[in-house]
Amino acid sequence: MTDPVKDAYEEITGADEAVKAREARNGLRHMVSLSMTKVADGLIDPKLVLSWLAGALGAPAALTGLLVPIREAGALLPQIVFAGWVQSLRHRKWAWVMGSAGQGIAALAIVFIALEMEGYAAGVALCVALALLAVARAACSVSYKDILGKTVQKTRRGAVTGVAGSVASIAVIVFAGLLMSGLLRDVMPVVVAITLAASLWGAAAILFSLLEEDASDKTEDTSVDFTPLKEDRQFRLFIAVRGLLTVTALAPPYFVLLGGGQSALQGLGALLLASAAAAFAGSYVWGRLSDKSSRKVLFLSGLLAAGFATLAVLAELGGWAGTVWVVPVILFFFMLSYQGVRSARSVYLVDMSPADARSSYAALANTAIGVLLLITGAFGGLLALAGPVASLVGFAVLSLAGGLLALRLDEVEIG
Repeated sequence: MTDPVKDAYEEITGADEAVKAREARNGLRHMVSLSMTKVADGLIDPKLVLSWLAGALGAPAALTGLLVPIREAGALLPQIVFAGWVQSLRHRKWAWVMGSAGQGIAALAIVFIALEMEGYAAGVALCVALALLAVARAACSVSYKDILGKTVQKTRRGAVTGVAGSVASIAVIVFAGLLMSGLLRDVMPVVVAITLAASLWGAAAILFSLLEEDASDKTEDTSVDFTPLKEDRQFRLFIAVRGLLTVTALAPPYFVLLGGGQSALQGLGALLLASAAAAFAGSYVWGRLSDKSSRKVLFLSGLLAAGFATLAVLAELGGWAGTVWVVPVILFFFMLSYQGVRSARSVYLVDMSPADARSSYAALANTAIGVLLLITGAFGGLLALAGPVASLVGFAVLSLAGGLLALRLDEVEIG
């Protein structure tokens, strides 16, 4: 008798050999859990949803401006602290489960703030709740690559994470359409969306707890091992590549400043729509390509990002950016390159890391990237004093440098 779960998993991942039923069950649990958390991420996106909510609650602009940095840095910098704790766990899935549940609780706190608070107090409370959400996310991030490596075999990991991105993007596209339509002019629909996000994080935690994970060797020393930074040249090179390519995450807001003529809500709605559409079109494809060579995907994504950032600059200088469809189309393709970077960086790190040190590698890499995000963000902000064109030119240069530097990485999908 055929196993429908196993057959579906083999079809989705394109496995060229029979996989074990246990891996198939785990792989599908990964896909569904990640899909739910990615939908939740889209529903509570600080770049759009929380920024709009803060404005609707009358929070000061200075506090609203802190939301995105809190979310980005808060999800990365604590990982160096969490890594030792994760390594001490026999079953690392529980770190992810607690992190997902924690994000759901933080989302419920945001719902309470939206219903009961306003003004300065609401702004401060939103920042605190988002900080808690980001820290919980850090626990998920630092543990996930280790769990993925233990439960899904090499050459199928990119497909597992890629299909989750594509599936989740459909829901985010619908939500983005509602935002751009002007239907969500009241706080209550946004509160409902954030409540749904909280429910999805909770459901994902429950499903992920069912993952069939082998126990890891007991680790007495829970301190973070900095040896990879000192002795692993490829790891240092990977951090440099990923650091340069962080601009693919920072550049999109500058696209919506081009051309003018759109309200902030419409512009950010277009950003969310372009991001979700690119995730739907590219996540699975980039994931499959990353399973073949994540190094080449990093190279190609860097070149594409540089090319479309340059195209956006030319559109602005040529006076085309004011045309309704020009910037959204360019932004879509830029976000497609961003999806390539996201997929390849995750697969490369898992595949290059020793099985017994994935948590340390992930924590060191993500903490370093958290610092580099702050640096490149400040770099883009300084260039923005001269306008969005200057920022996009700088980001194009860094993207090109990151793509070319990726060619010096070793192939890790072979063998």
